[in-house]
Order: sequence, then C-alpha cells, then structure tokens
Amino acid sequence: MQKTFISPHHGGAYPPALEHATVADAMHAGILTCDPSTTLTQVARMMSLHRVHCVAVMAQRHPPGQARVAGIISDRDLMRAGIGEGREHPSRAREFAHQPVVTVEPALPLRAAGELMLERGLGHLVVIHPEALLPLGILSSLDVIDLLAWGEG
Repeated sequence: MQKTFISPHHGGAYPPALEHATVADAMHAGILTCDPSTTLTQVARMMSLHRVHCVAVMAQRHPPGQARVAGIISDRDLMRAGIGEGREHPSRAREFAHQPVVTVEPALPLRAAGELMLERGLGHLVVIHPEALLPLGILSSLDVIDLLAWGEG
C-alpha cells in the first residue's frame, strides 16, 4: 500500500477571491494512493483512518505522456458497494476505480476547474504536475466551496 503526503502550503491569511484563484489556491496538497491490487476493504480503512473522501489508484505501467493515476475511488463509490444489496461488486481497486481520471494543473483558474466538475458530475479532480505527470493533490467540491465562503471579495 502506498501513501504520499505533502504538507499544505497556502499564501496569505485569506485565500483570493474566486476571480483570481487557481486550483493551487484551493486544493489539498498531497494524495492518498493505493496499488491496483488493494482490496476495497483496505481502501475503506485507508479513507477512514486518514479521514479523506477519495483514494487514487496508481498505474503499474503507463504510456509516456499520460498521468500515473489509473483511477480514483470515492467514499460514495464505496458506500454504494457496501450498502447495495444483491449486487456483486469488484473486490480490487483496479476493477472498481473510476476511469478515465480527470486531471487538472495547479495553475488552472479555479472557476474553470469548478465548471469542469459541474459539467462532468465529479466531486474530485486529481491535480498533477504539468511535466512529471505525478499527482500533487486533490481538488474537491468542498475545497471550491471553502474558497467561495472564505475568499476575499
């Protein structure tokens, strides 16, 4: 099981207004990851232990020029699997993760990222380094709401 954390760093005391904000201003730096072979029970335990709403499933192999995140599993996905009666569900992260992963770069205007989330019905976007294509963090719908609530303006 892989875990990667990066300490969050935000500029001033107050975040900028939405008109001036980027994904980097609102995202949670760091990302919780797992191997494709991780069981859904292990994924649920990771989310519970670290109090996060999603886990990124990392690709074992990936074509050059593509992000190394193979999929994402959210808390709502696990609830559906755990509560849904009479349905068979995959038991491994590789079979369960949402694909393709929607990624954004830290410099993207936050409004554009929020619009993308609304258009695609997503609660999370994976923030990646534009050149290395490694995950830097997660932008959740709650992160956008936080900035709307507390951003200057």
